[in-house]
Amino acid sequence: MSYIAKNIPVLKMRKTLLGLASATLLMTSFASQASAVEVQEVTSDGGITAWLIEDHLNPLLTVDFAFKGAGSATDPAGKGGLANMVSGLIDEGAGAMDSQTFRTEMEDRSISISFDAGRDDFSGSMVTLTRERDTAIDLLRLALTEPRFDDEAVERIRAQVMSGLRRAETDPGDIAGKAFFKSIFGDHPYANPVSGTIASISSLNANDFREFVRHAMARDNLVIGVAGDITAEELGPLLDEAFGGLPEKSDLPAIPEVTPKFGGIEVIQQDIPQSQAVWGQKGIARKDPDFYAAYIMNYILGGGGFSSRLTEEVREKRGLAYGVYSYLADMDKAELMTGGVATRNDAIGQSLSIIGDEWQKMKDKGVSQEELDNAKSYLTGAFPLRFTSLGNLSGMLVGMQMQDLGMDFLDKRNSLVEAVTLDDVNRVAGELLDPANVTVTVVGKPEGDLAF
Repeated sequence: MSYIAKNIPVLKMRKTLLGLASATLLMTSFASQASAVEVQEVTSDGGITAWLIEDHLNPLLTVDFAFKGAGSATDPAGKGGLANMVSGLIDEGAGAMDSQTFRTEMEDRSISISFDAGRDDFSGSMVTLTRERDTAIDLLRLALTEPRFDDEAVERIRAQVMSGLRRAETDPGDIAGKAFFKSIFGDHPYANPVSGTIASISSLNANDFREFVRHAMARDNLVIGVAGDITAEELGPLLDEAFGGLPEKSDLPAIPEVTPKFGGIEVIQQDIPQSQAVWGQKGIARKDPDFYAAYIMNYILGGGGFSSRLTEEVREKRGLAYGVYSYLADMDKAELMTGGVATRNDAIGQSLSIIGDEWQKMKDKGVSQEELDNAKSYLTGAFPLRFTSLGNLSGMLVGMQMQDLGMDFLDKRNSLVEAVTLDDVNRVAGELLDPANVTVTVVGKPEGDLAF
């Protein structure tokens, strides 16, 4: 988790632009069938490539992009939180404009530019009205190639991050998540929190931020997705304008290989009335041929909200917790299947026991045909609803490139879900689920014995 509070009016404006102005028309345009969405590959004269979905129903343009391998896992020793700090600072003034001038220019023109750092990658997005497109592209160019890192902005963002880190020191969810990652990843960079530590954030300075930008953000590790009111012919020159000033090659350390270690229960005592639990085991790679079978299996087990077995058994039947979930996480160097639950100290043991029983039952007996049919119906029916926002579309185009899914993914995705058979799901459940090798981290004051 990262701790940076950014410009609220701009974020609200983005939601207004994309949520209110475009949702209805985009629903009409896209939700009827995924096959109506055409993905184009655009390469600029300068050799910069982006995937584009044109939509001229609204005068809006969204650009999402990511720099592969530039996340917090590459933060230098002693400088944890560097990538995250840069994500909060890079749009706080650029070129001749200080932070207030830069952000006022965005607000006055209804432009949103934001950045984010994960463990594996550094990403950003831009949203603009068509009439402000040229200004938005210029602001994005400045943020990427001429960030200022002025003292005022650095200290303000540092204070925000430090405040978040101090709150996290007593937040059971944060404590559990950090301890879980430390337990399974040990000394690997994945074990380090994206936001760093109070000590590491205190030591960072403008030179560190400039070094990150110089080494991490380049054309060779850049992936771009664009959606909205623009043609392929118009997009090419804008790609060169926004990204052409970046260095040709990035210079980042490779994220080391790692084999997570699973198994065991760790309890971190905290005098609170409710315990927070995080658990996980080995997952499955996004490129694995069995991914969709695992995806459907997890939906039925714990990823389907009120439709999942875990919610039915833990919440609906017994009222032990408000929410319980599981999900698949595919990181560059590791795959996880993880989940979480929060409940009373006197109920956490029973909750974990039920969850473990459901894990084992799914492994041994699989799912029913009715469960499979219901899951497929929801997953295929809900997929086109993701197309009701231009921001969703441009973000999906980035994800499709990052995961090598192919330009035809939007057309074929539902057929991949439909092709999964009952035998596929039950075979994968038997092979993937491993309740004997699940790591569990509990924060609170649990009563009684704990077992998964």
